[in-house]
Parts: sequence; structure tokens; C-alpha cells
Amino acid sequence: MKFLLRAALLATVCTAPALAQPAPAPAPIAAPGAVGMAAVVNGQVITTQDVAARAQLLALTMGIHPTPDLIARLAPQVTKQLIDQTLQQQEIDKLNINVSDEEVENAISNIEKGNGMAPGGLQSKLEAAGVPYSTLLAQIRTSLGWQQVLHKVLGPGLQPTPGDLAAQKTALQASLGATQYHLAEIFIPVTDPSDEAPAETFANTVIAQLHKGAPFPIVAAQFSQAQTALAGGDEGFVQLSQLDPQVAATVKIMPIGAISNPIRVPGGFEIVQLIAKHDEGDALQTILDMRQAYGQYPQPISGGQLGPAQISFINAFMAKAQQAKSCAAVEALNASYGNVHPANPGPVNLATVTPPAFQQILANLPLNTLSRPLVEAAGVSVVMICNRTQEKAQLPPDDQIANMIVDRRVQLESEQMMDQLRHRSVILQSN
Repeated sequence: MKFLLRAALLATVCTAPALAQPAPAPAPIAAPGAVGMAAVVNGQVITTQDVAARAQLLALTMGIHPTPDLIARLAPQVTKQLIDQTLQQQEIDKLNINVSDEEVENAISNIEKGNGMAPGGLQSKLEAAGVPYSTLLAQIRTSLGWQQVLHKVLGPGLQPTPGDLAAQKTALQASLGATQYHLAEIFIPVTDPSDEAPAETFANTVIAQLHKGAPFPIVAAQFSQAQTALAGGDEGFVQLSQLDPQVAATVKIMPIGAISNPIRVPGGFEIVQLIAKHDEGDALQTILDMRQAYGQYPQPISGGQLGPAQISFINAFMAKAQQAKSCAAVEALNASYGNVHPANPGPVNLATVTPPAFQQILANLPLNTLSRPLVEAAGVSVVMICNRTQEKAQLPPDDQIANMIVDRRVQLESEQMMDQLRHRSVILQSN
């Protein structure tokens, strides 16, 4: 969600001088109508094939047949997105940041789990539709690398001080009792006045397909330009005071489950979905006392697909897991696999569990009953609920509050850096 600070930031950025590094000399661009070239970003070519593959990915995500006419209509917005991601990748390369295959596979695994898909399901779906899997991998690799760029640029100042934490806790304490809204978002940027109409058209196309059943988390993960993209757009519970006024006014009157029309906010268009809402001070929270056992594969999944080694490992792990009839037995199972992750994660607030599919598993799992295997890119796990209690809502733990502050700072830095990169770069587009 775009916080109120965005407006102040954009005003600052628009008047700030460009970064000291001079812009490179313009690169030659092919004559209009030349086949294969959509744009050139600091001398790096984005091909029409790149644009078509990304547009096909979007169409598949939204459940639309990717006809040539549709690809042509999506091309302008997709091209702008690819330009931004090329700028990001150039910064990633300049800072010598390397995103490992394991990090990419974990991100893919999270998307699959969040949408109830088996490991490798996303790759199979894309390839069956003729969309190169590499298109999605490249996008996710850039998103992960960009996060590392932002953390590196912000440095030690990224982490909140005790004073920052205390101020945030005071603000949250004062708001206990206010209605909380669980939102998901898709943010479509507008970087130039000429982009306004195409961006709004694109947003309406996305909304139409969301209404037809396109999964919000996958669409957000692939096409939102907010920092929440890799979390499927999930913002968790927020208050109206944390939102842009236009977004707040819309959310306030939305029924649960609704998806908004495009909302014009500073920097672009916002699409929001209201997942749930409750009065923070009055609502009871479900707190879980749970145990988990995790087994790490001898080697991680390669290419998004479970291989014979992983399948054999999962079968052996589950054969042992089926013998666990108590939380103590789950702890022992986790210890037998090296305690890679702690068996006891501490009290877990069910409302804060993500992705939604995992939250639903925990909500419906009977006490002292083993879950089905939860397959990830690097390993497999099972969980057991030892006890459930209902408690009056309290402030989040300090680490969650700190993460809120960090996420906000990263979002603001991303917007500022992207504005500076666009201003200092040479970007040429074919007609």
C-alpha cells in the first residue's frame, strides 16, 4: 500500500538533482517498424519478443487467450514495465549483486504454495501455454536483486533505532480499537503524463480479469510495482490513517472480498482487494501453540521440478512423520533432521500467517494432528497444532513492528531511486 509519505517523497524527488553519474551517450535505435526492437535502455535492447513473452505471461495469469490483438494492446504497458526492470537489473549488475538459484526457487515455491499449486505446477502451466519459464524466472530474479540493491543503498540506516520502534509502538497503541483492514494491492506506476491513459486502460484490463477469477496473488507477484509484489500483494492488516486518502475513502465503503476500480494516487494507479476487516481493540485473536518438523533435501529442486532424489526424500520423511502422534514427537522428528528450523516457532497469531493457503491449513487442522506435507524448494515440513487460545488483540511483536518500518523505508527508497534512474538514463522506444 502506498503510504502517505509518498506524496512528500515525490515532491522532493521531482525537484532533486539527478545522481552525479552522467548519462551515457545515446544509443542508435532502429528505424520505426524494424522487427525485434521495442526499446533501448542505456544501450541495452528490449526486443519485441521480450515484450510478447511478458504479455503472454500476463494474459495466461489472467486467464485470457493471448491473441495477437491482445498482445498489441498490452504491449505499451508491458514495455514500460520491462524498461523499469532493465534499469533495476543494470543497478544490480553495477553493484555486483548475485541472486542465487535457490533464492529464485524459494520465491517460486512461495507463489505456488500461496495458490495451492504443487511444486513445478507454475512451470508446467506456463510451458503448456507456450510461455517461456525463463520469462518469469528473470522477473523474479530482478525483483529479488532490486531488494538487495535497496538494502545495500540504505545501509545501517535501514534498521529502526529504539526511538523509531518506541514511536511506532506509541502510534499503534493509540490506534487500538480502530478498524483494521486486511488488504492486497497491485500498483501500476505512471511516470509521465502521457502514460496516464494507457496505465488506466491496463489497470481496467487487470480488474476485469480479476473479476473473472484470475488469482490476485499471482497477478500481483508478476505485475505490481509495489514492494509487496513478491508477497502476492498482501499488505496484512492496516488502518485507514496509513493509506493514501483516495485509497482510504474507497476501502472504507468496500465489502469484504471486493476489488476496487483503479484508484489514482501519487505515482500511479492502485488496485486493492479487501480480504477482511475487524476492530482491533475488540476482536479476539487466535494464538497457536504449534510445532514443526523440517527436512532439507540433499540437493534443492532444480528447474522448479521435483526430481527422483527429492521424491525419495519426501517419502522417507513422511514415513517417519506418520509415527509422530504428539507435539513432543514432532520436536524429536525435527531434531533427527538437524533442527534446521526451530521446532517451536513461539506463539503464532493465526491472522498474521501467510500465504493465505497456509493460514487456512492451520485454521482447519485439528489439535494434535499432523498436517499434510508442505513441500518447498529446499525441503519438506509438517506442522502440528498443540493448542489454540483466544486472546484480546495486542500490539504486534517488536520484530514485526521493526519489519513494518523497514518495509516502509524500502518502499520510499525504491520510488526515489527509480525516479532518479529514469531521469539520468537514455531510454528510446520504437513507435
